[in-house]
Amino acid sequence: MKKASSSVQIQPPTYGNLITILSIDGGGIRGIIPATILEYLESQLQVLDGENARLADYFDVIAGTSTGGLVTAMLTAPNKNNRPLFAAKDIKPFYLEHSSGIFPQNNGLPGLVGKLLKPLVGPKYDGEYLHNVIRERLGETRLDETLTNVVIPTFDIENLQPIVFSTYQAIRTPTLDARLSDICIGTSAAPTYLPAYYFKNQYKQGDVREFNLIDGGVAANNPVN
Repeated sequence: MKKASSSVQIQPPTYGNLITILSIDGGGIRGIIPATILEYLESQLQVLDGENARLADYFDVIAGTSTGGLVTAMLTAPNKNNRPLFAAKDIKPFYLEHSSGIFPQNNGLPGLVGKLLKPLVGPKYDGEYLHNVIRERLGETRLDETLTNVVIPTFDIENLQPIVFSTYQAIRTPTLDARLSDICIGTSAAPTYLPAYYFKNQYKQGDVREFNLIDGGVAANNPVN
């Protein structure tokens, strides 16, 4: 049960005394692999409990780093009917549709030269396409609105320490209750590939906190560790 107080009562396990955790590793476009596995898992749950069954209904905690953090948000962010924004079967098509925009390839000699020189002057990709897609899909949804508890690791390059965004912390520390879009852009900012992501989290009560984030895989590619 979520409370807006200094004393947070953690939700009881969904099934008896068993706490169920789904952990999704990072890996960029290789997010297609866990997406395929999750699609199969959700389809089997639907065989048991009906076509409206979603993974967020079965796990007390869903955790993900980097591209796994994006998948986590997609599975747990609410739509207008307060159900998961994405079914698991929608995630793989999402990656296939947007991968060429996120990681554009320049062919020919100029493209080859660009690939060789780009790492010397900055990240390989500017990240704008990815940022726009994430913001469009996740909108203004904040961490404390997810349909089950989530954990998404990032790394702050200003303070040189990991920052783990979680539902529990969002309730205890309002300045960590950031937009899911900002958290996902931060945890996906793989060094040398995408730029670090700076943003200010303006909480509704007026608190402000600054973040300078890169890929959570710097600290924990497997968020269970």
